Amino acid sequence: MSKIDDLIATLCPNGVEFQPLSEIFETRNGYTPSKANASNWIDGTIPWFRMEDIRENGLVLDDAIQRIPESAVKGGRLFPANSIIVATSATIGEHALVTVPFMSNQRFTVLWPKPDYSTLLDMKFVFYYCFILDDWCRKNTTTSSFSSVDMSGFKRFRFPIPPIDIQREIVRTLDQFSLLETELETELDARKRQYIHYRDSLLTFESGTQWVTIAEVSTNLDSKRRPVTRSARDAGIYPYYGASGVVDRVSDYIFDGDYLLVSEDGANLLARSTPIAFSISGKTWVNNHAHVLEFPTYAERRFVEFYLNSIDLSSYVTGGAQPKLNQANLNRIPIPWPDRAQKERIVSILDNFDALVNSPSFGLPAELAARRQQHEYYRDRLMAFEETSS
Repeated sequence: MSKIDDLIATLCPNGVEFQPLSEIFETRNGYTPSKANASNWIDGTIPWFRMEDIRENGLVLDDAIQRIPESAVKGGRLFPANSIIVATSATIGEHALVTVPFMSNQRFTVLWPKPDYSTLLDMKFVFYYCFILDDWCRKNTTTSSFSSVDMSGFKRFRFPIPPIDIQREIVRTLDQFSLLETELETELDARKRQYIHYRDSLLTFESGTQWVTIAEVSTNLDSKRRPVTRSARDAGIYPYYGASGVVDRVSDYIFDGDYLLVSEDGANLLARSTPIAFSISGKTWVNNHAHVLEFPTYAERRFVEFYLNSIDLSSYVTGGAQPKLNQANLNRIPIPWPDRAQKERIVSILDNFDALVNSPSFGLPAELAARRQQHEYYRDRLMAFEETSS
């Protein structure tokens, strides 16, 4: 950091200039071309960004999952390359740098420098500073039918303009942290693919293996679940579970023990972006979006968990807009049932592998979390500019 400190001491010892965001940047929201006009969605050549692009492809984007034709662009005006997209409605607190000319949907506000500032800003520096803007957005929302950012305050958000040499040195430093993170993410992805290969191999059985149904080897406790609306929940220490994990913490519990939760509804039943079966332990509360199963032994519970997460369950899922795995269909899912010793051996192997690739406190996931925390610490420190008094 000494080089950056030296540059600050030399180039801006009395602080840096700040300006309202709307003074520095052009700001315009994207839009969604009419779905009623089929030609708007055929033979597209122009990247059209949505939140899915950030989730799938990261924070620096050069192409979109979906494209639209030039005829779908109002007035033929694209957002310029090297603009920032900031999520200002629905999902808030996300942004990305887009390096090609593009369009986006209406959930994003797009920022690009006004002509007077185009040579004063390194857009990668703007990208890094937008993590601070994201935090501001999360704290300054209004709610109607969905959450949205206070856009009046957004336009007044004060943005620093340090000398360009300082911006570039900060970018160089933070890019090094990003590279280290990317290397760890790549290694972790490879380990996860390896884990899936070994899991699927271990859970493939010969024709003579006994098969059972979920109902035959577990006790269903769905009747004990109790959903509580957000406004009626009292904050506390006990995890409140939904279809994909903890959604809140409450002051009381209705379960106390070791259970397997299986998603009952939601898009993830088909998308499978997170596990649809997951174990819980201790004092908990579960709403009506997750089935609750109890097993006689740890090995049986974990074996079923691993197996359910390895297979395609689409034939048991009903509903279109809102996929659902009802209790009757869950109960009839067939499960291979090798002898106790084999189940325990498989679970032991997969437990160890699972910890290496998924545990937040062990192995590569823990190392990656520590690296990200370090990156955030230095990013926030590097962006803590003093504002000039003039």
